[in-house]
Amino acid sequence: MYKKSSNKSFGLLFFIVFLGLGLWPITNNNNPNIYLIVISIIFLILGLLDSKLLSPLNSFWIKLGEFLGKIIAPIVMAIIYFIILTPISLIVRLFGKDLLGLKFTNQTKTYWIKRKKDLNSMNKQF
Repeated sequence: MYKKSSNKSFGLLFFIVFLGLGLWPITNNNNPNIYLIVISIIFLILGLLDSKLLSPLNSFWIKLGEFLGKIIAPIVMAIIYFIILTPISLIVRLFGKDLLGLKFTNQTKTYWIKRKKDLNSMNKQF
């Protein structure tokens, strides 16, 4: 279903993440976290060597991402639907607009829309 992530890119990603977390205390004038920096160096070495030791962690990381995607995507779509689209549709209905022209009226003879712009010949389309 998804392209399998390589151990090299996985190791380099976690090197950057742990290095960032290890150096984060410097922003508050504290000492860096040596343990996280050591872990980041281990991930760097294993990533550059494309080690098979990262395979179980890599597969777990991919499965965690797929699991979170199955949970988060419907929640985000529901938020977009109920917070953005529903109020817009209620406002449009409140003002009585028929944006798609779906209302049926007995006075209308045809529902065809006259084209304002004349089309060219359909010969030699390409």
